[in-house]
Amino acid sequence: MPSISVIVPVYQAEKYLHRCLDSMARQTFSDWELLLVNDGSTDGSAALCDRFAAKDSRVRVFHRKKNQGVSEARNLGLHEAKGEFIAFLDADDCYEFQALETLWNLREQSGADAAACGLTYLYLDGRQSVQSQLPAGIYGREELREKLVNPLAGDRLTQPVFNGYSVCYLFSAELIRRAHLTFDGPYLEDELFVLEYFCNARSLAVTDQPLYRYFLHQESATHHYMENFPQVFSRFMERKEALVSRYGLEAARPQWRESSNWAGLLIAVGNEYARDNPKSIRQRQKAVKEFCLRPEMEKAIRELVPAGLSPNKQMVANLVRGRHFFTLTQLYRLKNRI
Repeated sequence: MPSISVIVPVYQAEKYLHRCLDSMARQTFSDWELLLVNDGSTDGSAALCDRFAAKDSRVRVFHRKKNQGVSEARNLGLHEAKGEFIAFLDADDCYEFQALETLWNLREQSGADAAACGLTYLYLDGRQSVQSQLPAGIYGREELREKLVNPLAGDRLTQPVFNGYSVCYLFSAELIRRAHLTFDGPYLEDELFVLEYFCNARSLAVTDQPLYRYFLHQESATHHYMENFPQVFSRFMERKEALVSRYGLEAARPQWRESSNWAGLLIAVGNEYARDNPKSIRQRQKAVKEFCLRPEMEKAIRELVPAGLSPNKQMVANLVRGRHFFTLTQLYRLKNRI
């Protein structure tokens, strides 16, 4: 049994996969297994996975004929993982070479159910920024509720928003199986997994060292138009509603629905004005207006006035609240050069 199973969903990642695999090969911690889930790639990703596995017996590759999405790929990895602890790595990102050793030692020394690290955002223009999940330290059950669970459940607007990235954590495989945790959906899937995990965890050890390198590029899913985002977001809210009810989270954040719906609305607006959306400008404006007129969105707009947003998002929120959809459209036309 390896100490750590690292699960990597791979889809059309040939351009970046070398960097990801190299960061695993050069880890200072050696007691790991790597599960590469090739999710129906049609580029050279499958061959790269197989070549890497042929050189290292710790690597296992799973090939799927059809693309089923990142959640199903991670779920396959969870089913096949043999490690005592689980880590997730995206195929277009990489670890610092001491990442697994640092997280493992941090968890071992603290006896915590999980360990977490910061990450470095790397932008196309060469800029870098570091984000810590939480200040370094050991967090017990009550502190986890206050500092992690409640913000993930209901504080989705005021900057800095707590990001529920699963890639920043070392998770207990035993806890995942005991709580029957899985991923669901193509978007925001991390957020619910992390939320539910820490509803069940007793403790978390955190280092503010940025051990994960998160590359922002044009091929990223967040840069592309998602045609079915309204349906995806509805499914996300259904699952979140169930978690909030199951773990009694509403008392601490009575307006969690409004905050979450506002966050989804802002994502929906950006999604409609993505450059690769094939709709006409009028069709996009109509779609945004229709999304804002959904009963749950109207309620959020009416009952919660967003505050603490970034300047750009605050402007979008103000235009939405004032129903200035034409002005909103023209601003996005300029911003995204549509």
